[in-house]
Amino acid sequence: MCDTLVAKGGTTASGAMLFAKNSDREANEAQYPLFVPALSHEKGARLRCTYIEIDQAHETHAVLLSRPFWMWGAEMGANEHGVVIGNEAVHAKIAPGVTPSLIGMDLLRLGLERGASAEEALNTITRLLGEHGQGGNCAHKGRFEYHNSFIIADATDAFVLETVGREWAVERVADRRSISNSYTIGRGFERTSQGAEALALEHGLTAQDTPFDFAGAFANRKRSNLASGHQRWCRTTELLTGRGSGLKTPEMMRFLRDHGAQATRRRDWRPDGILGGAVSAHATYGPVRRFGQTTGSWVAEVGNGHDGSKRAVHWLTATAAPDTGIFKPVFFGPGFEGVKLPDFGPAPGDIYDARTRWWRHERLHRAVLRNYPERMAAYAAERDRLEASFVERVESFLARGGSAEEASSLTATLWHEADEAEARWTEKVLKIPENPAFRPSPFMAAHWGSLARQARLSV
Repeated sequence: MCDTLVAKGGTTASGAMLFAKNSDREANEAQYPLFVPALSHEKGARLRCTYIEIDQAHETHAVLLSRPFWMWGAEMGANEHGVVIGNEAVHAKIAPGVTPSLIGMDLLRLGLERGASAEEALNTITRLLGEHGQGGNCAHKGRFEYHNSFIIADATDAFVLETVGREWAVERVADRRSISNSYTIGRGFERTSQGAEALALEHGLTAQDTPFDFAGAFANRKRSNLASGHQRWCRTTELLTGRGSGLKTPEMMRFLRDHGAQATRRRDWRPDGILGGAVSAHATYGPVRRFGQTTGSWVAEVGNGHDGSKRAVHWLTATAAPDTGIFKPVFFGPGFEGVKLPDFGPAPGDIYDARTRWWRHERLHRAVLRNYPERMAAYAAERDRLEASFVERVESFLARGGSAEEASSLTATLWHEADEAEARWTEKVLKIPENPAFRPSPFMAAHWGSLARQARLSV
């Protein structure tokens, strides 16, 4: 379960491209920001991805990734040229490959490391898909294989890429677009792989004498509905298009925190039971079991602003559950060469480690879940004010065109302020008693208890 959104510069307030993604994975499957510098590689060098080796490129671009701790690839990320990519699991009538190959997260990282533009990254992914295919277990625990879709964007262009095995279809984004865990490219594709229609014909999924509909042929709607893929795509589309012109970064943050239309009308809403149209997900065990949840969130602004400002600002939670966390800025991309990244701390695993930012936040997140309405209300307003001040300080810096040293200092300061605030909020939340009226269902409580034991975490 994931959602990715993009808005081209003509529809945003600043004039720069806006991109956003929630990464939904298993609840103890920590991920973290990883920077990899630009590198040169010897001729004939090989690259070990999550499962297989492939030929290494002679030159690879610097990348900033949000990486699940156990895999080579990434759920979302950006490169030094301002390319950003997010991917989703999609479910087809044709079963995904189980033989270990490239997984969607590998393809995402490869696109960033080898593509200096959205078009180049797109071509890199489709070429590697044709050469190696996709397949293998994408789950941290258990088994979960799937096909992948992507939003690939840069300062001026954006594409949706949807795949089935080695085959694919591409749609160029006109203004705003989102994807979830469902196929969305029908007959309006810009281009497809040479074998896409032949594959559909081979499996009896399309007719020879009818216009080829990629989603119509391949989409497993029943399987997608179990992940509420189509419902969440409708919700993210509604959020994107409902704003009108002048979309801003804080609104993309709000979209990633969205719990669906029903939640906005209920003060006693709790993240329990079925997912519905919620973009921000929490693991639960209600009428429909949901092991996954949002384990990382990212909003990016790339390109030139209407005022001539260079914009390559990435807002990362670097934690799960954006509704319980806070977005923090990183300057990375064109115009921000030489900026020192903030200290992301040590990489987490799947066992609680207080040294890591991801697991420290889990103490706050999991405490909030036990009395969501009251504990969330205890610090949400302060969180919103602090986050708004982060945006204001970043905008002020961009407007005056400060130095790389100033950018480095600013991000270090804001990440430190966020860490201090989260520690304060955790202590505040833990002093609020659990309210029987807002207690999670026995099913959800049991599920989170099991997760806590696996992670050796007590709150």
